[in-house]
Amino acid sequence: MSVPPSHPTIAKDKHSGITCPVLDEAHQWFPPREGDSRSPCPALNTMANHGYMYVVYFNFQFHPIQLIHSARDGKNLGIWDIVSGLKACYNLSMPLAMFLSIGGFILLRKFRNVDLHEVGEHGRIEHDASLVHQDTPKGHKYAPIAVDHVLVDSLLADAQTSNKYGDKSILMDATCVARARIRREKQCPKLDVVHAEIARGEMGIFLGVFETQVGKDVGVPVEWTHEWIGYERLPKEWRPTHVQGLFDVVCRSKAIRTAMARLREAEKQSL
Repeated sequence: MSVPPSHPTIAKDKHSGITCPVLDEAHQWFPPREGDSRSPCPALNTMANHGYMYVVYFNFQFHPIQLIHSARDGKNLGIWDIVSGLKACYNLSMPLAMFLSIGGFILLRKFRNVDLHEVGEHGRIEHDASLVHQDTPKGHKYAPIAVDHVLVDSLLADAQTSNKYGDKSILMDATCVARARIRREKQCPKLDVVHAEIARGEMGIFLGVFETQVGKDVGVPVEWTHEWIGYERLPKEWRPTHVQGLFDVVCRSKAIRTAMARLREAEKQSL
């Protein structure tokens, strides 16, 4: 994603702070520039686009942790940088943020700082049957980073009850996610147990972070889903209302797995 021609020229050093280089407001969305690093993960890309990817260092003489800058370029990120960003952007609990960051580095087999594109190494954290990305082409080391908007539309359709994405009465819940996961897993190579769990866990975090109540129904508005997963941008109306914990994500992942089993069984019965 490039900067529109109407945007003013931006000095490279202005691209590293928490403020938007154009609007000069903290954590405003700004698209990646040429040379920036991004991954197939909308959560990490959104953090970088909003200036939440903090790069920190330790200085015990004055304060245990001091902020250097916000790495909007998505480069040279360590475990603690990602932990800090996950907590600040999505209000994840420390145990969940640590689990995701440390677990991610272990799966990547990286014992140094990384650039975001390295998260897309196929078969590590990244997996086939992504809900909004095409599978990694045969012989390629890294997965496609570009969002496939045809797949985004299909995902949103799995939750639709009307013709408008902007209808807040349309909510994405565990059953909607299960429907989408079944659809994609039919189209793609079979996932192993680990990556199937990662795929469900990713959406479990999404449901937990963005869940809201509309009337008597609970879920994530499809317009928020479209904004976040389609454009890697925080929904304008969303604000973190709770700390998202690890146990809740486990429960939501299990709910998605249960819903998938139920839908598959119903499909068998209908044949």
